[in-house]
Amino acid sequence: MKQLLIKPELHKVDTFNEFYKEFNVGENDLILTIDPIFNTYLKDRKEKLNVVFPEHYALGEPTDEMIDRILADIKSIDFNRVIAIGGGSVVDIAKLFALKQAQRSEQLFLREVPIVKEKKLIIIPTTCGTGSEVTNISIALLKKKNTKLGLSGDELYADYAVMIPELLVKLPYKVFATSSVDALIHAAESFLSPKASSYSEMFSVKAMEMILKGYMEVTEKGKEHFRTIIGDFLVASNYAGIAFGNAGCAAVHAMSYPLGGVYHVPHGEANYQFFIEVFKYYEKKQPVGKIQEIKKLIAGIIGTTEDKAFEDLGNLLNNLLALKPLKEYGMKEEEIKGFAKNVIETQQRLLVNNYVPFKEEDLVNIYAKLY
Repeated sequence: MKQLLIKPELHKVDTFNEFYKEFNVGENDLILTIDPIFNTYLKDRKEKLNVVFPEHYALGEPTDEMIDRILADIKSIDFNRVIAIGGGSVVDIAKLFALKQAQRSEQLFLREVPIVKEKKLIIIPTTCGTGSEVTNISIALLKKKNTKLGLSGDELYADYAVMIPELLVKLPYKVFATSSVDALIHAAESFLSPKASSYSEMFSVKAMEMILKGYMEVTEKGKEHFRTIIGDFLVASNYAGIAFGNAGCAAVHAMSYPLGGVYHVPHGEANYQFFIEVFKYYEKKQPVGKIQEIKKLIAGIIGTTEDKAFEDLGNLLNNLLALKPLKEYGMKEEEIKGFAKNVIETQQRLLVNNYVPFKEEDLVNIYAKLY
């Protein structure tokens, strides 16, 4: 049985200039990024650069329609490397552009055409959450199906993942909070996954430890303190990405996708809504085994008792990012059954990694409680 795979070659440098020189960035590259990164680090370069701004096509997380519009605009560009400098949305799109292109991106996500990698791929994360620089997954909202789907395969791995703490220092606080809690969930879900090994667990545990200790510092010293320890969160996110890239995520992510797809809730924030409640539900259905291990782990890190681990974890997280009822995002009570059915029909890729199996009625119960 496979124990662990770390596919991209990992690099870490202090500044963007170091990366730029080391990787000899130039006109044979297609760079995907956002305006603030371009204006700060790329705008005044002398070399001719091919730069694409996904946010100019549509705000929010990627959709198949948005991806197709970008593809149409870059057909005339001759490039042999794709460089993603951004958060999860930029990275998810860049992974697709390293592939042999289909007529429509929907064909890739529905597996109607083979996945063939054609370009080298370099990923530089600018948030501390997705871990996407070390995973083989790309997520997009398919408009016709009105839900998010994941495309996975070894062809989506980056060739190089480069961590540059300098790029995260100016993150808005909410982006820090929602992205880092996503990394925490990656670590926790992968720890409980039936696909976990002692090797993936090592990365899960270290990620949870670094993130929760960082949260305790931020709670004590104030919100702006995260900027002084952002390098730790960047590494922790990478560890969590390695863990879930090997062991997988589960019901928390699966249940968040309809909420994100229909009401455009940012990915990390949508996951956060379900995190504690799903784990409590796991314990209710199967109160022995690994769920007790993670409670002991969390209790030891945050300094509480095992019986209060999930409750006090929720309190810690709520100090950083307020938990809201689902109805405050616009969700309607009559959508609960439809969301649950959608998850069962479209997210088996994730649900197979559950600590305990969920039926549709289990999902309905969780949605209803959080509504």
